[in-house]
Order: sequence, then structure tokens, then C-alpha cells
Amino acid sequence: MGRHFKPLQSLAHFLVAAAIVLSLSLPLWAQEAADQETEVEDAQSDVFKAPVIVDGDILFRLRGSSALPAPERAERVQNLIVSVAESSDATDVAITFEETDLGVWILADGQRVSIVTEADSELDQMEVSVLSLLHGDAIQEAILAYRANRTDEARVSGAIEAAAWTIGFVVFVLAILWLHRRIRRRTLRFVKRYLRDVETATAKSVQAEAIAALVRYGLNFILLVVFFLGFYYYLSFVLLAFAETRYFAQLLLTYLTEPVLLIFKGIISYIPNLIMLALITWVTLYVIKGMRVFFDAVEAGSFDLGDFERHWINPTFNIARVVVILIALVFAVPYIPGSDSAAFQGLTILVGAMLSLGANSVVSNMLAGLFVIYRRSTSVGDRIQIGDHIGDVVQIKLMETHLKSIKNELISIPNAQLMNSDVVNFSKKTDGSGLLLHTTVGIGYEEPPEKVEAMLIEAANRTKGIKAKPEPFVLWTALADYAINYQINGYTTRGSIIPKIRSDLHRNIVAVFNENGVQIMTPSYMADPPDPKIPSEEWDGHLAHEMHPVADKS
Repeated sequence: MGRHFKPLQSLAHFLVAAAIVLSLSLPLWAQEAADQETEVEDAQSDVFKAPVIVDGDILFRLRGSSALPAPERAERVQNLIVSVAESSDATDVAITFEETDLGVWILADGQRVSIVTEADSELDQMEVSVLSLLHGDAIQEAILAYRANRTDEARVSGAIEAAAWTIGFVVFVLAILWLHRRIRRRTLRFVKRYLRDVETATAKSVQAEAIAALVRYGLNFILLVVFFLGFYYYLSFVLLAFAETRYFAQLLLTYLTEPVLLIFKGIISYIPNLIMLALITWVTLYVIKGMRVFFDAVEAGSFDLGDFERHWINPTFNIARVVVILIALVFAVPYIPGSDSAAFQGLTILVGAMLSLGANSVVSNMLAGLFVIYRRSTSVGDRIQIGDHIGDVVQIKLMETHLKSIKNELISIPNAQLMNSDVVNFSKKTDGSGLLLHTTVGIGYEEPPEKVEAMLIEAANRTKGIKAKPEPFVLWTALADYAINYQINGYTTRGSIIPKIRSDLHRNIVAVFNENGVQIMTPSYMADPPDPKIPSEEWDGHLAHEMHPVADKS
């Protein structure tokens, strides 16, 4: 029975948990729905209301209907207000109210101007009487201001104000031109005075004229921006001096002033984030400086890190610095302006996609460079062979490795190729014997093998750079058609001069075989030649001096 009741108990527990979750979630959903409805209503109220504007001043806003949209209703009211204001020059206006079935009419000097309805009061959440009084006061002030701004005294005052602004703008333009001329004359002189030592230290690679041109361009750009702002506000203030153009002046001021104010407000509100970014930057620079001091001490030998090799110091410092900078960026990104915007996130994704698609070879070379640096198989100063290239390792970078060939050529090899190729290191010591140097020579079957082996060992013993212990030895590498291929092997610890040792070994082999009358070359033939093909006379050193007298002088 207990087994049969367990599923029912689980189902009951599930239903109880679901009921609890629903009971907790329903108030949240209701609150979210109410907030959404409030936002929709506010948006709809803004859409269905239009401002009544007289001489650039917004008096109040009116709602619309399907028969009379809000913009048309507001335009009709403002035309009636202007009509009443222009109908008389009186310094007073009588505002009266008339209650009807439709609402409360507002009359100015006995002429109907606007009506306040129940729908208007519901939208503004005010009583009809209160809302009509407010609209009436606004209409009265607008009519009186309209008449006052069009009197002879007001026009004369506006003309004087516009003339004053014009004189100020002319002075402003003259000051801008004067600064522009002084910038052209003084910039080069100023830069030369303060960059004379820089030019001397850099052997004039940093030219004062180029820096002066950049400074001049920046200052002229600032002057251009200042001139544009001055002209913009001058035009706005001149238009603001006359009643007929005041509306356009206020539009100009609104278009430029509001964004500028928003920028300043944004900068002021962003000061705490700037302080945090400055603090993160300071801590990051301090940590990097501390790491630089530590690695300098390791390079100087003040700290012993065991098997840590000297050529690892700079790469390790660079890797640690990149890690610290990345960690600092992670902490700094939330404080960067616009970091939480969709545009910033989309840009980050785009940059990541571009790097992942276009930097495969770069990333592979960088990773290969790290493996080359830390795997201990190749170090700076080693003589290595990569494919057909033989040379000394001059520098191991993150992207490539530089070799200096035996012909003193600089060879740049990508680290990815270095990782995927067979590398022969002539400098690393695998045991105490050293490197095994070898070369092959073919000798005819008519010569006794013991004699050939003895001559090859003698040639190896004569060669400077080949060790006597362990002793050189000979291997038979092939039984060819016309000769036996003998390989002479000798140990050497001088991997950096292997080409010179091999050349001396070849010279000594030829010398020993000539001394013993043994022919090295075994040509294809139908019968043996009557005489062995060896030199008939020894080399005369005096003849060499006669052929090359310049060499004796040098």
C-alpha cells in the first residue's frame, strides 16, 4: 500500500508547490501588468496632446479626438489668441468663463478662445473649473505679452539689443582672427623652444615642424568650434530680440543647448565612474611597475628561481602584463560609458568575430611562439637547422624567430613553421660524447677495406675539432655498383663550427688518400684505366703565392 501512495504524495507535493509559486508570482505579474498599462497610458496621453504655442512660449497642452486631432485643435486655439491680441493695443484683457453642456468656454475680451471639457479634466486629473482658470491665466499672460512685445518701445529695445549682439559678435570674430594669426606665427617658435632637446636626442627624427603642424591643426580646430558656437548663439540671440522671430530663436537654442546641457550633465554624473576608472588605472600601472622591478631583479640575479632561464624573463613579464591588463579591463568595462548598451555589446561581438575569423594564423604563431620559448629545445645562441636553413638563434619573438645564417644572413621563420618542422640543434648537449660528425666517400672494390678504414680514421685524427676519445669509427653504408661507400664518424663538441670541421675533414681525406696512392673517384668504365687517377705531383705552395700576390700583401 505504501508503494501505491508514494506517486500520489509526490503529485500532491507538486500541486502544493505549484500553488505556492503561483500565489507568489501573481502579485508580481499584476504589478508588472499595472506598470505596463501606466506606461501605455502615459504614452497615449503624450501622443494625443499637442502644445499651444504663442511667441515661442508653450501655454498648455490640449487633447484631441477622432473628429478634431490635437495638433489642429491647438493650432486653432493659438490662432484665436493671436487674433484677440492683434485686435487691440490695450494693456489689459478681460478673461471670462462661460459654462455650457460641452464644457467651460474661455473668453478673451468677449471672444471665445478655448474650451475645457470633462475629457480634458480627466486627462489632466483636475476639476474643470480649476483647469479652466489655469488656461485662462495662461491666455491672459500670452495676450498681454504679445501686445507688449510689439510696441514701438519694444521694437526699439529689440533693435538696440540686436545691434549690441552684432557689435559683440564682430569683436568676437576679430579676436578669433587675431588668435588664428598668432597661432600660425607662435606655434613653430614655441615647439622649437621646448623640443630642441628632443630633436637632438632623436637625431632630428622627431621634427619640430611636423609637431608644430599637428599642434596648429588642433588649435585651429578648437577655434573653428568656438567660432561656430559663437555664430550659432549670436544668431539665436538676435532672433530672440524680436517677437516675430522669437519662436525660431527658441528652436535654435533648444536644438543646441539641450544636447550640450545633456553632455555636461552626463559628464558631471559620470565623475564617480571616472574616479573609479582612474583608480583602476593607477592600481594596474602600480602592479605592472612592481612586476617590472621583480623581473629586473631576477635578471640581475638577486632572485634565484631554479631552472627559470634568463631568456624567459621578458616573455614572462609581457604575458603577466597582458593578464593584469585584461583583468583590469574586466573590472573597468562596467564603468565605461555605454558599456551596458546594445551598440557596445554588438561592437564587442563584431570585434570578436573579426579576430576569430581573420587572425587564425596570428593566433597560431603566437601560441607556437609561447611553446618555442618555454619548451627548452631552442634557446638564443643555439645553432639549429630548420629545413634547408642553418644558423644561430638571434631572437625568439612571439610571432617569429630570427636566425643568423652561417653566411651572416638574417632569416625570419614563423613560429608555427618552427613548431611543425624538424629542428636539429647543434648546441644542445645530449650526453658527454658530443655531436657525431660524419661524411661518406666511395672507394673501389680493388682497395683493401682495412686500408681504407685506416686512412679515413687517420684523416679524422688529423682534423682539428674532432675528439680523439671516443675514437672515430667507419661504417659501410652501401655496396654500390662500382664502389663501397664508407662513412667516417667522429665526435665533436664544437657544433657552431661544424661546416669548418667538415671542410677540414674532406681536405684531410683527400690528402691521406693521395699520400697512399688510393683513387677516390670510381667512374663508370668498360675496363680499368692503365694508371690510377691520383695527382702525379704534390702542390707547390710557392706557386700559390705567385698566383695571388695580393693575398701576400694583405
